[in-house]
Amino acid sequence: MLVRRIARPLLAAPFVVLGVDALRNPGPRVATARPLVEAVTEQADKQLPVQVPRDVEQWVRINAGVMVGAGALFGLGRLPRLSAVLLSATMVPTTAAGHRFWEHDDKQTRQQQLIHFLKNLGLVGGLLIAAVDTEGKPSVGWRARRAARRAAEVTEKNLGKAEKAAMKAQKKAAKRAAAARKQAKRQSAEARKAAKKQVKKVRS
Repeated sequence: MLVRRIARPLLAAPFVVLGVDALRNPGPRVATARPLVEAVTEQADKQLPVQVPRDVEQWVRINAGVMVGAGALFGLGRLPRLSAVLLSATMVPTTAAGHRFWEHDDKQTRQQQLIHFLKNLGLVGGLLIAAVDTEGKPSVGWRARRAARRAAEVTEKNLGKAEKAAMKAQKKAAKRAAAARKQAKRQSAEARKAAKKQVKKVRS
């Protein structure tokens, strides 16, 4: 669809540009990200059995690399849903570390940071919409439910067929048993008649 081809590069452009800038010059972002990285790594070390790297610049570069890679993929329409999820994930540390408007006392600075904070939330909202965009195709959940419903229908049909086959086999077995009983009775009656005739011949 033409709208997606236009909208995706527009939405991806700021991520690619800012990501490249962060890779080339991570210094200014390191100081901003340090409190968040230290707090997260401290909690991670308590919860995880392995030690999480504490190099703030490394985390800044990783986040920037994801922004560039996922942004390029999203702009080109490659793996758009996955790349949208990755881009939205990069916005969490970027927004939480870079636009902490509640920590500023200056009214003008606080207002500017609030605007950036809300702008990033808007980007996340757009990315979440893109993440669930199936381009008119059935979603994975719908296909899974459809497959489960079909499997249930097939199982029910097979079960019905098996029940019918079992009933037919039971009826055939009952008929054979009845026929065998009749045959046995007939043979018994014939045997008794033959025995009586033999007795009469002996007496005569």
